[in-house]
Amino acid sequence: MTARTPSLMASLVAYDDSDSEAETEPAGSFNATGQMKDTSGVARPPGQDFASGTLDVPKAGAQPTKHGSCEDPGGHRLPLAQLGRSDRGSCPSQRLQWPGKEPQVTFPIKEPSCSSLWTSHVPASHMPLAAARFKQVKLSRNFPKSSFRAQSESETVGKNGSSFQKKKCEDCVVPYTPKRLRQLQALSTETGKGKEVEPQGPPAGRAPAPLYVGPGVSEFIQPYLNSHYKETTVPRKVLFHLRGHRGPVNTIQWCPVLSKSHMLLSTSMDKTFKVWNAVDSGHCLQTYSLHTEAVRAARWAPCGRRILSGGFDFALHLTDLETGTQLFSGRSDFRITTLKFHPKDHNIFLCGGFSSEMKAWDIRTGKVMRSYKATIQQTLDILFLREGSEFLSSTDASTRDSADRTIIAWDFRTSAKISNQIFHERFTCPSLALHPREPVFLAQTNGNYLALFSTVWPYRMSRRRRYEGHKVEGYSVGCECSPGGDLLVTGSADGQVLMYSFRTASRACTLQGHTQACVGTTYHPVLPSVLATCSWGGDMKIWH
Repeated sequence: MTARTPSLMASLVAYDDSDSEAETEPAGSFNATGQMKDTSGVARPPGQDFASGTLDVPKAGAQPTKHGSCEDPGGHRLPLAQLGRSDRGSCPSQRLQWPGKEPQVTFPIKEPSCSSLWTSHVPASHMPLAAARFKQVKLSRNFPKSSFRAQSESETVGKNGSSFQKKKCEDCVVPYTPKRLRQLQALSTETGKGKEVEPQGPPAGRAPAPLYVGPGVSEFIQPYLNSHYKETTVPRKVLFHLRGHRGPVNTIQWCPVLSKSHMLLSTSMDKTFKVWNAVDSGHCLQTYSLHTEAVRAARWAPCGRRILSGGFDFALHLTDLETGTQLFSGRSDFRITTLKFHPKDHNIFLCGGFSSEMKAWDIRTGKVMRSYKATIQQTLDILFLREGSEFLSSTDASTRDSADRTIIAWDFRTSAKISNQIFHERFTCPSLALHPREPVFLAQTNGNYLALFSTVWPYRMSRRRRYEGHKVEGYSVGCECSPGGDLLVTGSADGQVLMYSFRTASRACTLQGHTQACVGTTYHPVLPSVLATCSWGGDMKIWH
């Protein structure tokens, strides 16, 4: 009788511990982060249960909201699985930083076949009820007795067993938490940190999930594809208010392929750039976290299937949207503020930033093919002229009485300066824009006006037309022409959006756009009256 007592007690301890390790949950329960877990395993076709993204900005103190989510009939926000690929299941990973050390007793779990931002496998600690019971019996019979006995004694003896009882009490009250997360929280408590582990995004440089783009054309864009540009009308109402960035939005750009021009690209100081469906639904299609610092510039490739991005981390990335892979990665020796593709050879792009030198990169070789030394401080913007044989650069160089070399014309092939005596006033020009029909270009100046220049040497400035009335000082405010060339649009440091008549230079409309500075404006390339604006506050608006 005495010999059987330790064996019986060891089995009871082992069975009790295995019960705490292999907890189960019913299908559709909530975890500690308030997210829904679906254990049904039934594959859902894309487009039925999930929306394309969210427009909500998380409040202070709240946990970050996933950029892909959906709503069930009860109003709960559910996480979005891999966009357009929900055949693996309906429960995405929690984006948690799991510890590198595995527990002592693990069962073989099949890893996902490919790494992705949005994986659709359930956590490793989750298993059906039958499997959990089988695991309990197996552990109680086959696992060595000494390890469980030593573990139980160490937990109960230290500090009068308070830590073990507290842990058991918390497990009974707090909703289900994955096993690995509980171990990580216990480890941080023992080391004196005591900080709650919050879900974090994927590390910078990890390949994002492929962007699902439907084969059909937007029903709003289809009627305008085969027709000529109509007269651009002034927008009056807000169609969508896009929220999702946690920092100022630097630039926005519509997809240059007309059949896919419902997609809008946005770059932000929150180290990400996003792709939105800004015509049909206003949802975020994908978020790209490839940079470790602010993303100052990003451009659609002319094919519409790739995005070139550059940031303050000196990095350059060319991302394929269909596969989620990086076709090109380079590193500049300065912080990047502007990127432009060559209008004829799409494998070449120009890069400028916090340097007195601009560089032309070749994507095929991944090397710098040409440099342009301006002997100045910083490049603000780059503008190719129509044939691509010449380009203009805007810099922040100015003297006491004039700003010669503020706008410089370059020969692209020889790297020679064509002219550096284009703009003679003592203001810098943060952005340049080309007129779609006339041989002229616009320069946004810090003198709170838009200047008009000729695109033909000697690039004279028009003295008759000057578009005034907005504020620019302190911000890199963009400007643009409408597709037909009748209207000019610009943002303002006070949050307004102003439109001018190109012929008369009179103000056509003023929109109270944003609460903070409006730094970007762009017309839709097909729809005649759709306008997108972005602000320093991190939000965007689609006007119609």
